Amino acid sequence: MKNNKRIPVIIGIILGIAILALLFVTQLVNNNSGTNDSKNKLIVGFDAEFPPYGFKDQETGEYIGFDLDLAQEVCKRNGWTLIKQPIAWDSKDMELNTGSIDCIWNGFTINGRESDYTWTKPYLDNKQVVVVRKSDSINNLKDLKNKIVAVQTDSSALAAFTAEDATKENKALKESFKELQEIADYNTAFMNLESGAIDAVCLDIGVAYSQINNRNDVYKVLDESVSSEKYGIGFKLGNTELRDTIQDTLNDMYEDGTVDKIAQKWNDYGISEMVCIGNDDGSVDTSDKDVSFNKQTFKEKLPKVLQELSKGVLATLSIFFLTLLFSLPLGLVIMFMRKSKLFILRWIAKIYISVLRGTPLMLQLLVVYFGPYYVFHINTSSNFRFIAVIIGFSLNYAAYFAEIYRSGIEAIPKGQKEAADVLGYTRFQTFWKIIFPQMVKIVIPPVTNEVITLVKDTSLAFALSYTEMFTIAKQVSASMASVMPLFVAGVYYYVFNAIVAFVMSKIEKSVNKY
Repeated sequence: MKNNKRIPVIIGIILGIAILALLFVTQLVNNNSGTNDSKNKLIVGFDAEFPPYGFKDQETGEYIGFDLDLAQEVCKRNGWTLIKQPIAWDSKDMELNTGSIDCIWNGFTINGRESDYTWTKPYLDNKQVVVVRKSDSINNLKDLKNKIVAVQTDSSALAAFTAEDATKENKALKESFKELQEIADYNTAFMNLESGAIDAVCLDIGVAYSQINNRNDVYKVLDESVSSEKYGIGFKLGNTELRDTIQDTLNDMYEDGTVDKIAQKWNDYGISEMVCIGNDDGSVDTSDKDVSFNKQTFKEKLPKVLQELSKGVLATLSIFFLTLLFSLPLGLVIMFMRKSKLFILRWIAKIYISVLRGTPLMLQLLVVYFGPYYVFHINTSSNFRFIAVIIGFSLNYAAYFAEIYRSGIEAIPKGQKEAADVLGYTRFQTFWKIIFPQMVKIVIPPVTNEVITLVKDTSLAFALSYTEMFTIAKQVSASMASVMPLFVAGVYYYVFNAIVAFVMSKIEKSVNKY
């Protein structure tokens, strides 16, 4: 009896915490509305799966790359702190417009985007090249006729074939392909190339060297390039002050030989030949700056992979437990609204459930994070990412739990409620002492299914550039040019789900016994 009385108190406390958290979020967003205007730090947005410009180092677990080295030196000379912010490349414009990052510095192509951003002058002259298997009889671009060629989604290689300003030669070349496939990342592209699913990959020359150097000596780069382009640093339109400061610093770095020195460090990727800031190559000492490629077997790399993935486990667990903490009681509130006698409450709940269950969770996360800027013109800081993830997940799962609760209540015979009325129970007592305990017993199996799904859905946090376990696995996979880190991450998820299933089965048996 006492335990039943405590249930509404506990739920009330949890809801109170949720309200306080919401107030905290609102205050946090307001306090950070101007965070990215700070003069003492530079937040650089980059794709952490894009070597040699930005990627996760296999040995140290730190984000490294040619572009990040340049950014570090720029920050050092200006007295800034460099914040390396991995982003989902598809969300780069929203990240920049909302003020979550100060610039995009990551092998970012100027050509075709001249009017979309405020740019520095080009600092690299890049080429789009084609990589094929050495064993295939493909020696020039004409040999790609009737072949399957892969490009990364929203890449310069794709634009070279499909953009309005693509050359006639490239358009004709595309028409000669059997198929032009768009693939999410280069690691996946090379897995397809290795397996024979595709015949060639078109990509940036620096990335091509990176992939070839990290894989067995079975690939080659065709001598003919598809197109050339200029790399620059992209800022939000109108942000000329920050652009000019960084441009002046880069010019100074070139004049004193620092740019060449950093380029030599990454020369195994062909970076030195791509620098186009000036015409004087300079003479610098690079004896201790060469990059050596790690040729260890995966078995030798496994301890490091496990160590890196372990860093993301805490983030994944935080999303999991906080989502359950807020979504389970919120689902109960929505269920009460759904069953309310008030027309307006019923329809609010119905619309809420319909929208949250009928749209992708990834879209909902984007709305929560970027919505304050596009709706209220409030700049969101990077600190808001994790909070937005929790809000988005909690709102989404609350809709599912609400319907599960409702189905559980409706499965209880109405005669029990009538009997409780006869015995003089109030509606409150009837629900918490008679209906709720039985509902819990009924809904445990479907709730378990949702909880297990939540474990896997935590990987969707990458949409907000929040680094959880699967995002780290993708970064390590790109760095190693191997798919094995993804399989290791899969083992982590399986073990986690096995533990969740075991705990939920114990709870179900306990409830059934009661």
